[in-house]
Amino acid sequence: MKDFNFYAPTEIVFGEQSEEKVAQLVKKYGGTKVLVHYGGQSAIRSGLLDKVCDQLAQSGIPFVKLGGVVPNPRLSLAQKGIELCREEGIDFILAVGGGSVIDSAKCIAYGVPYEGNVWDFYLGKAKATAMLPLAAVLTIPAAGSEMSESSVITNEEGDVKLGYSNNLSRPKFAIMNPRRTFTLPAYQTAAGVTDMMMHTMERYFTKDDDMDFTTDVAEAMLRSIKNAVFAVLKNPEDYRYRAQIMWGGSLMHNGLTGCGVTEDWATHQLEHELSGMFDVTHGAGLAAIWPSWARYVLHENVSRFVRFAVNVMDVPNDYTDPEGTALKGIEAVERFYHAIGMPVNIKELIGRDITDDEIREMTRKCSRDYTATCGGLKVLQAEDMEAIYRMARG
Repeated sequence: MKDFNFYAPTEIVFGEQSEEKVAQLVKKYGGTKVLVHYGGQSAIRSGLLDKVCDQLAQSGIPFVKLGGVVPNPRLSLAQKGIELCREEGIDFILAVGGGSVIDSAKCIAYGVPYEGNVWDFYLGKAKATAMLPLAAVLTIPAAGSEMSESSVITNEEGDVKLGYSNNLSRPKFAIMNPRRTFTLPAYQTAAGVTDMMMHTMERYFTKDDDMDFTTDVAEAMLRSIKNAVFAVLKNPEDYRYRAQIMWGGSLMHNGLTGCGVTEDWATHQLEHELSGMFDVTHGAGLAAIWPSWARYVLHENVSRFVRFAVNVMDVPNDYTDPEGTALKGIEAVERFYHAIGMPVNIKELIGRDITDDEIREMTRKCSRDYTATCGGLKVLQAEDMEAIYRMARG
């Protein structure tokens, strides 16, 4: 068991009336002039953006709006937001949307007090020591950014997608109303569930087998979310199961399921290059990569894959053939992905064969020009990354 620190300072306000508290919470955490950051038209069409802005106006809190966030949020918009915050004297950022909006807000918050280029943080050239406080009104449960220390940004110059983690970026509060997720398309719902499950699976698949409580919690979360997604795909307005998914997405990426274990994150890093190159939905990209990663690293801890197969995917345990049981668990995940409309390889993801040149370019970027590794269960060198991409091509 590894020593660990667990830090989860975000105040959660959960329920059907939670949006009514946005202004008082902004004041509670020191906001006097707010940047309201959001994505496309859904926040407008649903009336949520107007409701949030009305709450601020009625409480005498001035605000400025900046929309336009897209999936795989762009560095250029964050840089625009940084300049806007400086010009307007913004001291608090409120993200109204899903993970992409929250990640973009974090990037802006990092950049406002920083004299250099905010991209420095994502390149690992600098470490943030200050940032504007931020909070979230969550509309898409998936990324877990509303409670996590992580953000991911895509630099259009070179289509490079990189993440940066710092506890300063954990939102001050997150408002969660499951009703706001009723209109999510089935594909987006399924991709979000895939993403949140992967946040826990990246922590679950480890060589550290002696933190039973963390493992038990992780398995319970995975089972609950796996079951809930079928209920909401059948009935999108099922409040009970939308609530399970919304709360689960936060808990699966606030660090709880990583307490006492070595984390992996190779699947996420491999997928970032898919998103950067093809601008695909992140959760779907994870589904396309994970089965090949799992088969490639299986022998690093066969018993862990067996436990996952039996306790999460309901595969009967063949005690005479642990590897067979483990492989059946991976196959069960593939069936699950297909059942909820997710791909299991790159060809299914992008709709065509990926080229050798594209595989080599993703490998180069993932390995930072062949200088970096990724992964915890198995530390992947550049040749391992390329091998997994080739296995995943379909």
